[in-house]
Amino acid sequence: MSFKSKIHFEISERKILLRLFDVVSVLGVLYLLGIIFEFNYFQITESNFYWTIILSLYLLFFGTVFEMYNLQLASNQFQILKSIVLTSSVTVLVYLLTPIITPSLPENRLQIILFYLAILISLLGWRMVYVKFFASTRFFKKVILVCDQDQLVELVKELQSVDPNYKIEAYIDVSLEGKNKKEHDIIKSISLEKIDIFIQENSISEIVVATQKTESITVEMYNQLMKMLENGIPIREYTNVYESITQRIPVQYLARDFYRYFPFSRSNYNKLYLIFVRFLEIVFSIIGLLIGSIISPLILIGNGIGNRGAMFYSQERVGQNGNIFNIYKLRSMIVNAEANGAVFATTNDARITSFGKFLRKSRLDEVPQFINVLKGDMAIIGPRPERPVFVKEIADIMPFYQTRHIVKPGLTGWAQVNYAYGETLQDSLIKLQYDLYYIKHRSLFLDLNITVKTVSTILFYRGQ
Repeated sequence: MSFKSKIHFEISERKILLRLFDVVSVLGVLYLLGIIFEFNYFQITESNFYWTIILSLYLLFFGTVFEMYNLQLASNQFQILKSIVLTSSVTVLVYLLTPIITPSLPENRLQIILFYLAILISLLGWRMVYVKFFASTRFFKKVILVCDQDQLVELVKELQSVDPNYKIEAYIDVSLEGKNKKEHDIIKSISLEKIDIFIQENSISEIVVATQKTESITVEMYNQLMKMLENGIPIREYTNVYESITQRIPVQYLARDFYRYFPFSRSNYNKLYLIFVRFLEIVFSIIGLLIGSIISPLILIGNGIGNRGAMFYSQERVGQNGNIFNIYKLRSMIVNAEANGAVFATTNDARITSFGKFLRKSRLDEVPQFINVLKGDMAIIGPRPERPVFVKEIADIMPFYQTRHIVKPGLTGWAQVNYAYGETLQDSLIKLQYDLYYIKHRSLFLDLNITVKTVSTILFYRGQ
């Protein structure tokens, strides 16, 4: 007997779907607008087809910046409305301000309003369809988890908090202490004997094995799982599922010697990639320092009023291969903030000055670090450099922490754009997972993704 699972979309498929239909819906409405009304500003013809390419690129870029492809936001009507308005407004503004590669401004200004409304309404219409149908329960990916009961809550929370369409329908408890089994409040426990019936009745898409105890997988369970595999139900290992959904490396579920088989990205040693990235780092650093020098009088005034002390400060950090270097920053804390010893900065930290909050939120406090980038101590993108005292403290608890030092630390990174400021060792573990993911998957595409997300962080004033 073979099973037919319900239709579902993977994370990557949903993001492609969103991007594709964003473009199709906008171009479709503009095309109809040109047929129905005398709309001459934007016409899709063979002679000016590149206009549509430019508009599509603007739409996808600003849609990414304003988080239209964040799946958690894409399923929320209020959040996606805000993203659509921002994306439509900025896309139209930039399109109008680049007439060399876009149509010349029309004499009839009403056409500009029609152009804006067409983009706004088409995006709203398609996204409401997505929320109503594609983000509904009918397209959830339904899964059975094979795990120890005492790990169930943590395992489920990790997966479902990231992907709102990933649904753990039931679990098979492989705990050796079977006498202590009890029913979970939300997720149903099923037995091996009933798994085939449950899969058929609930349209299960895959089975995820999440136990680290090989002795828990009995011969009976192995044979039953093989039977499910032969009937067309995919069986995946939890760490692979975790990595693909969360885009983090689940070091807490790996053995201590994981580095022996950790597949580091070839980009870490690719000379052409490293030379190209270094060239871009020098260019962006020079631009960043020029911008910093232009706004420095305003920062100097703000520092004198809200900080009252030295504007710059340096601090020891751990760089590539464990080398110590001095990082440069604009001071955002009170003078002698660590008179009683080094401690993690926290949310609403009392040591942060009023002007310092602005510097941190806007990321302006990190502008002097372009000097570190030019010196070669840091990169634009990479794990954030940590202080030696904290590195030692964290590395004693997390053996994989030193792996971050394989690459240069960065001004921004995968952890910074995906996770809030680390206040505890648990936060450091999560940020380590993101850093290891970057080291494993490092590429120009991931660097570009981080760059765009950094722009979003600055625009939405989410700096730490």
